[in-house]
Amino acid sequence: MKVEREQLRQRINELSAKHKSEGLTEAEEIERQALREEFLANFREAFRSQVEMMQLFDKEGKEVTPDKVKEIQRKKGLRDD
Repeated sequence: MKVEREQLRQRINELSAKHKSEGLTEAEEIERQALREEFLANFREAFRSQVEMMQLFDKEGKEVTPDKVKEIQRKKGLRDD
């Protein structure tokens, strides 16, 4: 999956460089937009997963994870409390 993300990013960068130097065809503009949307969707999914997996603790060691996150974790079977 990391290779796929890297290839996606690489192609976006190629199209961006071409856009700056010589311009893009209509097909390349459409491809660039689709690749950007895919990249952002992947980023959001990964970020959401990180947030859903987090647990926060105060200085005394008491868990202070937001209730909304705890509920999501329970629904996904990540918590048993």
